[in-house]
Amino acid sequence: MRIRAAAPAELPALQDVERAAGAPFRDLGMPEIADDDPPALDVLERYRRAGRCWVAADEENRPVAYLTAEPVDGALHVEQVSVHPRAARRGVGRALLAHAAEHARERDLPALTLTTFAEVPWNAQYYARLGFRVLPEPDLTPGLRRIRAEESAHGLDRRRRVCMRLELPRGEETCGGPSR
Repeated sequence: MRIRAAAPAELPALQDVERAAGAPFRDLGMPEIADDDPPALDVLERYRRAGRCWVAADEENRPVAYLTAEPVDGALHVEQVSVHPRAARRGVGRALLAHAAEHARERDLPALTLTTFAEVPWNAQYYARLGFRVLPEPDLTPGLRRIRAEESAHGLDRRRRVCMRLELPRGEETCGGPSR
């Protein structure tokens, strides 16, 4: 699996990855998540132009996963990480997160942050195994509070979501190893 910047022509494929990655939520009784629209092409293009949209490409150089991120309150916030089910459980998400961590370190950002579902097995529990910790409500930065409010306005139940943070020590590997 190769991690690289997304190409403009690949953005529709990232939407397909998002749709496929959302499908397992249906089995958890969360059809509204499974049926949610993927990010619009202009949104993905904004991340791509900013240099913060990466794909994991298969042996034929086709995207099977992607990650978008943006700086929020002095950390790199992982806006979205999606892995196509056919590439799941192979360390693809971990590799994307390691790549994002390296990007953050190169820019002197001390941490990764994200918001995720607290009780979905491949969400908060997975990130905790990678070293992320849940941030209590009083520790949320203004930017994370804004993101939570936007998610709530989009229909995501705040009680089911958590904010998490991974500190990025300088010169050390995180998220299971260096990016590839």
